[in-house]
Amino acid sequence: MLLNGEELLKIIQLVCVFYLLLVSNAFSSDIDAGNERYHKNCHNCHGPAGMGVASYPKVAGLESNYIIDRLNRYRSGEKIGSNSGLMISMARKLSDREIEILAAYLSSIN
Repeated sequence: MLLNGEELLKIIQLVCVFYLLLVSNAFSSDIDAGNERYHKNCHNCHGPAGMGVASYPKVAGLESNYIIDRLNRYRSGEKIGSNSGLMISMARKLSDREIEILAAYLSSIN
């Protein structure tokens, strides 16, 4: 039995909806885990909502790729700004997974 165009389209739509549900659940889990990880240390300098405190910049609402890049650069020991010493020591402790979930969380908040 061959499917006609309309039946095939319905199957494709159903697969897409299923995929989106899986992805959104995974991303939601990353956000929750990132929120928990952020509030272990990061909030002390960047504030409870990531809006920055004193000389520590706002990190809420930044693009995920930007956050991942910065944390990886700090983790490798690269000096980027005036708070590099502290950020290098904090980022060196982060795993790739922790960086991913922090990026997911921070990019989801404003």
